[in-house]
Amino acid sequence: MKRPRFLPREWPYEWRVGWRYTRAGRATRSNGFISFISGVSMLGIALGVAALIVVLSVMNGFQKEVQKRMLSAVAHIEVLEDRGQALPQLPMLETAIFNQIDVVAVAPFVREQAMLARGEDMRGVQVRGVDPAREAAVTALAADLLPRLAAGRFGVLVGTALADTLGVEVGDALSLLVPRRSGMSGSASAMGAPRVRPLTVVGIFDSGHYEYDSSLALMNLADAQQLFELAGPNGLRLRLDDPDRAPAVVQALAKHMPRGTWLTDWTRQNATWFSALGHQKRLLFLILVLIVAVAAFNLVSMLMMSVVDKRADIAILRTLGAAPRSIMLVFMVQGAMVGILGTGLGLALGLVVALNLPEWIPALEQALGVHFLPKDIYLIDHMPSDPQMGDIAPIVLVSLLLSLLATLYPSWRASQMNPAEALKYE
Repeated sequence: MKRPRFLPREWPYEWRVGWRYTRAGRATRSNGFISFISGVSMLGIALGVAALIVVLSVMNGFQKEVQKRMLSAVAHIEVLEDRGQALPQLPMLETAIFNQIDVVAVAPFVREQAMLARGEDMRGVQVRGVDPAREAAVTALAADLLPRLAAGRFGVLVGTALADTLGVEVGDALSLLVPRRSGMSGSASAMGAPRVRPLTVVGIFDSGHYEYDSSLALMNLADAQQLFELAGPNGLRLRLDDPDRAPAVVQALAKHMPRGTWLTDWTRQNATWFSALGHQKRLLFLILVLIVAVAAFNLVSMLMMSVVDKRADIAILRTLGAAPRSIMLVFMVQGAMVGILGTGLGLALGLVVALNLPEWIPALEQALGVHFLPKDIYLIDHMPSDPQMGDIAPIVLVSLLLSLLATLYPSWRASQMNPAEALKYE
């Protein structure tokens, strides 16, 4: 008997016989239907594993890209005044903040809601008054345009989507409608006619994040304080050396904050989005695992037919003294080999697609004349991909485990076969 390739002579005979059956199932014509079922099972496992890797890689890339763009427009931590008024004891606040070793930059700001208008076109915006000299150290948003926000000139920076909506370019005039503040609380009031201030568009920024490009307007801090009748900035923006430590730094800073102030970090501001993405990722993993499971359990039918086809071999092995567990191991090896080959093929295919997807999708969009991610609907306009070992390893392990489980029943049936009954029909 010719020894199967790839397996050394010292390996147990159960492994060598099981590998021989696997090769025979793919190479001979006598049991071509078994070979077909085996190939379908292998292909199904490969496609399921590849689909899992590609989908989870795209979701990882989507989350990473959106997080990156969010952090280019929002601070890691913000300190705000409860009623929107000027922060009290500002020098003391900044001293307490800088005492935290994680904080690398602080910038004051004003944040208020207003309306931008040009002719009959109006749009609600968040106005952010910033200090051009300090803001660039906190976020990268419009860093090259900030020097244009000179105090007293009432210039404004708007996002690309907002500029398109209002039909403005650099140098055009806009009107800012500011709600009047009530006398008692100093907060914005809807009562009475709003104050109107003409502004000049001094720059148009592109954050890559549609939410900010369509609803954010940047002004000089002093101009914003004058427009909104504030005695000083109503917030501080912080940058950390590690954004992931933002929740811990918030807890540490809360002990030193005066009454009337509150803190928030970038994870809280976007908590709903990240939570929804996490749930979606887990749900898609479970759905796609079912595809792998269906393909893996095709091994049951393949092995049952193989057991019937090899009943004479089973009878001979039992007559020569093979234990039932050895017979069981032979067919477990045969099924497991199909699962291993399918998983390996799916792993290779999934990684190739996931690593090249950002380059392939634009070519496919150009060929089909479609755009899969419209910028005005999704947060990003391209298909990112980020394969991570933390996702790939569980996919491979689940696929191998399902393939192994699918071999148990047919292998057990083979081990229980009576040699005399098997040889009766040969």
